[in-house]
Amino acid sequence: MNNYQDQKIKAQELYYKINSVFSPALKQRVFFSADGFNHIIFQNSRSERDRSSQILRFSLIPLAVKLIMTSSTFQEYEEIFKEVTIKKYKRKIKEQKIVKYWGLIAIIDNRKIKVVIRKIGDNGALHFWSIIPAWITSKCRDAKFVMTMTGRPDED
Repeated sequence: MNNYQDQKIKAQELYYKINSVFSPALKQRVFFSADGFNHIIFQNSRSERDRSSQILRFSLIPLAVKLIMTSSTFQEYEEIFKEVTIKKYKRKIKEQKIVKYWGLIAIIDNRKIKVVIRKIGDNGALHFWSIIPAWITSKCRDAKFVMTMTGRPDED
């Protein structure tokens, strides 16, 4: 096996062992589902991230867990009404739902990272969506929350 495959397998094993962690910032459990791991590999349903970007994100999974478990506030929040694929009566269908994103940003072990947590619909569970290395934040220092994210939370 090559280096990429080895790292992907190790990251996958670690990722699925996590299952869920409690987030003090959101006051509930955040689940580590297949959607989150697939988002580390793919930007969207049709395009795979660069291998170097994937490897970097694999290495940051433990820091993402640490950030979710220790952060007491979230820095970004966004709601989007969009079409999502859901399972309903054992079938996959597309429905319009409110999708909520929370961004947690911190320097953990000398690495600046942003973790995105997502929730689909009102009854959905919070789940890890993405980890973004060296994220650029706004310069507004007096606000506790920045109510809009910069970038594309669906793809970052």
